[in-house]
Amino acid sequence: MSSWFILDVVSTIPTEIARRLLPQRLQSYGFFNMLRLWRLRRVSSLFARLEKDRHFNYFWVRCVKLICVTLFAVHCAGCFYYLLAARYPDPTRTWIGATMPNFHERSLWIRYVTSIYWSITTLTTVGYGDLHAQNSREMVFDILYMLFNLGLTAYIIGNMTNLVVHGTSRTRKFRDTIQAASGFAQRNQLPLRLQEQMLAHLCLKFRTDSEGLQQQETLDALPKAIRSSISHYLFYNLVQRVYLFQGVSDDLLFQLVSEMIAEYFPPREDVILQNEAPTDFYILVTGSVDLIDHKSGIEQVVGEAKAGDLFGEIGVLCYRPQLFTVRTKKLCQLLRLNRTSFLSIVQSNIGDGTIIMNNLLQFLKEHKHPIMESVLRETEIIIARGRMELPLSLSFAVIRASGSFKRKRELCTSSSRLWCRAQQ
Repeated sequence: MSSWFILDVVSTIPTEIARRLLPQRLQSYGFFNMLRLWRLRRVSSLFARLEKDRHFNYFWVRCVKLICVTLFAVHCAGCFYYLLAARYPDPTRTWIGATMPNFHERSLWIRYVTSIYWSITTLTTVGYGDLHAQNSREMVFDILYMLFNLGLTAYIIGNMTNLVVHGTSRTRKFRDTIQAASGFAQRNQLPLRLQEQMLAHLCLKFRTDSEGLQQQETLDALPKAIRSSISHYLFYNLVQRVYLFQGVSDDLLFQLVSEMIAEYFPPREDVILQNEAPTDFYILVTGSVDLIDHKSGIEQVVGEAKAGDLFGEIGVLCYRPQLFTVRTKKLCQLLRLNRTSFLSIVQSNIGDGTIIMNNLLQFLKEHKHPIMESVLRETEIIIARGRMELPLSLSFAVIRASGSFKRKRELCTSSSRLWCRAQQ
């Protein structure tokens, strides 16, 4: 009642009843019909709600709104212009009477179509000249209508331009980025394979943006609690099955999942380079990757990782450069976890740190590859010297230290025996 209730009610009163209540000389004017224009405020609010409604396409809602505004302006201008002719003393000296002397006797449809025809030709600035002002009243109205048309036309053209530009801006930006990357590669004479990787990554980024797959961008726009809940729902079960985190607490898993970043990589793109600094490790969500060892400039595939596998963790946990180059075989989604964030989370729980390191050492034992055996020996030496940043229980460190000492003693004994035989 304190807002616009009264005007909303008045704008819905049947005009036939209101016209009967007016004096006889005012009944034909239909003043209460003008109150119906108050409903335009409700129509404007309706379109404002539809533009924000995710169930409707914004582009088409805006187009319908512009069409409705244009039709309403044309309708009102035609009605008011006809009213001037209908109330003029000399019907023959009006814009419609000059071509249709007995227009009062013509059907309502003919008069309405004629008025709309004049209104549209004037709005579009075509102005055929067959219907034009015949007296000063009509000339003044034409002047005001043309000035209004300047603003309406600018409004419609501006909105349509914005809609079209917005729809094509992403493609234009993509083409500019591709052109800039190609120019950069040619100026620096980059290898062909590296150029292909650059362009493939840019194309993948454009495709994921177009298809609504910009997962991390969407998560970054949300509060931390919602991001954590979404990450927990999407990736918790996957991370729980990774060998490195077998047996750790649920609290640690939840914190790790919340810090992981989902990324997409196109086919044949290097995710990790051999001998690079161990700053991140990855969990493969979808797709597959090859583990490649470079020897004397020759690439040799030494393994393959599939969905649910982990790679890059040996470099992160054992403090050594990455062992292999990791290259995608097809479109892959990966979870990336930064080394600093990982150690910061694990530092608060010694028990989980011990479990993680024990899982890693067990993994290294099961792989009989010479590189893995060398990493295992070096890692146990680091644990024995207490230089491991990962929090470990005292009993675990003592056991690993004694085991490392025993192996070293056996190695020294074997070396001594070989030396004695050589002397003999």
